[in-house]
Amino acid sequence: MLTKLLFVCLSMCLGLYGMTACVTKPVQAVGNSRQITPILMILSTAITITPSPEPTQTATPIPIAQVLPPDPLPVIFTAEDGTDLHGYYYPAAINPAPLVVMMHWAGDDMSAWYEVAVWLQNREMKNPFINPGDPQQFRWWDPTWFPKVPADKTYGVFIFTFRGCNSFNTGCVKFDSTGWLKDAQAATLAARGLEGVDANKIVTIGSSIGADGAADGCLHLNNQHPGACQGVLSLSPDSYLTLEYEKVITELGKADPPITAWCLAAPFQFDPCKRAEKTGNTAYASYEIPNGQHGTSMLRPGLTPLPMQLILDFLDETLE
Repeated sequence: MLTKLLFVCLSMCLGLYGMTACVTKPVQAVGNSRQITPILMILSTAITITPSPEPTQTATPIPIAQVLPPDPLPVIFTAEDGTDLHGYYYPAAINPAPLVVMMHWAGDDMSAWYEVAVWLQNREMKNPFINPGDPQQFRWWDPTWFPKVPADKTYGVFIFTFRGCNSFNTGCVKFDSTGWLKDAQAATLAARGLEGVDANKIVTIGSSIGADGAADGCLHLNNQHPGACQGVLSLSPDSYLTLEYEKVITELGKADPPITAWCLAAPFQFDPCKRAEKTGNTAYASYEIPNGQHGTSMLRPGLTPLPMQLILDFLDETLE
């Protein structure tokens, strides 16, 4: 039987016509049985297997957001009741950037902020519009005395005009508390959607009716998009837009973390600021401005503390 098996192996090797060689090992006895070591066939020509190259993983480049030109961009947005409103957006020198929404008083329209907007934008741009008032008398139109904005700070700024309001010579033709509340709320929502804006780094600043509008708009924005509005600074608020100022400050204080709120007023109008101190908002601060006047009139040199510097301090603290 063994002889026959060897003959078969030899025949298989001869059949490969020398292209292979056969190696056999002798039969080994294991106990009472025999074990045959399997035949190992070695090819005379080696086969080289080249592994497939690993697929190259190419990182998808992250697009760099383009910085928008500094020129103010006209914006049209609509209040809840369908009223169209007009404003200007001043893009910052970075993208995305924190945004300041500014709301004017009843004696003016958005032109009250023409110089302040380019000041906070901090892109060495001159105000492209004509200021309607004498800058030597109405100092918020004279940027020569404004505190210097740090070189590494730049803010997008959004200004707009409340319904029924005109420039300095006319102002707002009638007192429209309900309509202005809708305008303030719509403005903050529109501001969040502007190109180049960091949607969660928005603050509001306002004067007189705009002081309340700034607080009301900030609260409304956070009710729609929690955490979007980081803070509000009010110059001479007094519950002008149907909502009580101190109640709005209370609601802002219930956020986690509490929303920063600063109140600035002259001594004869400081009561609303004092009442808001009792709301329990741990992020609230009030500043009485000796020799200050109403609203935007506090934006003039020679005051201590200086409201224009407090605006910079507020932005620096709130938009870290």
